[in-house]
Amino acid sequence: MAFCMRCGAVAESSIPPNDSRQRIVCTQCDFIHYENPKVICGLLATWQDKVLLCRRAIEPRYGLWTLPAGFMEIGETMAEGANRECQEEAEGEGVEPQLYCLYDLPHIGQIYALYRGELKDGLFGAGSESLECALFAESDIPWDDLAFRAIQQTLKHFFHDRRTGVFPIHHEMIGLQR
Repeated sequence: MAFCMRCGAVAESSIPPNDSRQRIVCTQCDFIHYENPKVICGLLATWQDKVLLCRRAIEPRYGLWTLPAGFMEIGETMAEGANRECQEEAEGEGVEPQLYCLYDLPHIGQIYALYRGELKDGLFGAGSESLECALFAESDIPWDDLAFRAIQQTLKHFFHDRRTGVFPIHHEMIGLQR
């Protein structure tokens, strides 16, 4: 960011008084522009023994499969955001979604909050951000064509937990792949 969002003056990277991190600070009004992580909300929607996946019609990872998910909006809870994303991307709705997986991605400043819930009446379609949406049995998951590591990890947890009948909240850090 080259200019202050408050007054329009030049902004620069410096450590503000009583702080310990580099921030973007206005050289004129001293306004501090904080950059904080973004929250991604998503829904692992199930119907009978299958999981709903969407094939992405947008970048990043165009054409690959994912759970319906996206950035949380101001004024909504994480669960509401997860259901909104399911409606937008898959024309579906989760019934009483429950928090299931949390992932910290500090290298890109994101937090994934993925919920689990049954797909209401088994109804879904393909929203504008999806090329197609489909229900997949565990044996049919396109593992090599999943868009994001958090989605792959969530599906692995789900199929394991479904066998045990216990669905704890999973919390992990996903770092850079090497």
